[in-house]
Order: sequence, then C-alpha cells, then structure tokens
Amino acid sequence: MKTILSTLILSFVLMSANAQKSASSMATKNENPAAYNYVVMTKKVDQLYPILLAAAHLAKEDKKQFGQFEVIICGKDIGEMTDEQKMEKHLKEAEMLGVNILACGFSLKKFDVNPEKIPGNVKIVENGILHNMELQKKGYLSLEL
Repeated sequence: MKTILSTLILSFVLMSANAQKSASSMATKNENPAAYNYVVMTKKVDQLYPILLAAAHLAKEDKKQFGQFEVIICGKDIGEMTDEQKMEKHLKEAEMLGVNILACGFSLKKFDVNPEKIPGNVKIVENGILHNMELQKKGYLSLEL
C-alpha cells in the first residue's frame, strides 16, 4: 500500500513539474517574439494605399521587431496590377517599407491575365489562399480585405 501511495505521489509531483516547465516556456516564448510578421490578402489593388499606410505605422511602432509584411492580391480585379501608372507609386512605397507584394497565380489564370504583364518586382505565388494559410501556420498575423 505504501509503495502504491509513494508511486502516486511521485507521479503527481513529476507531472506538476512538467506542466509548470511547459507553461513557463510558452509564456516566455509569447512575451518576447523575435519579430512580428504580417500578411494581408486583398481583392482590390486600390486597397494597397491603406495597407501600405498600416505597414508604415506598424514598422514605426514595432521598430526592430517589425518582420516580414506581405500583401497578396487575388480575385477578379487582379488585372489592375498590369496598370503601370496605378502600380508605380504603390511599388515604390512597398520597396521603401520592405513590403512584398504578391500576385495569386490561380487568379491570373482564372481571369486570363498575362503573368508577363505583372511588374517584375511582384512575386507570383501559385495559390494566394494557400500561401496565406501557410504563412499563418508560421505565425504571421493575417488580415483579409
């Protein structure tokens, strides 16, 4: 009987110590993240202006903890990305801020937009929705407009 009671007490003590150690490491990990990474998915090229304003504000606020910031453009208005005049100002601002603008390859195909007409500094991802979800799995903060 003493052996069973001693085993139960020892098991309880070990489980409590492991739970405290796990909770402590999680708290430390969440309190001081190495960087804040962001991803925004939008269907409207015109949304780039307010998105880039938000990126500038977050970069100023986060300081050295400002990490990656990606904007994924998907949907039927993706063809507007071929408008050089419309995109020029946004692309310059994004470059200054270190923001990556991405085009959804699935949307390009679906809405018959020639990928060669997308500006050279815009990366094309095969599937914007999947890319967004993969970034969320990596801990990116995500917003869809």
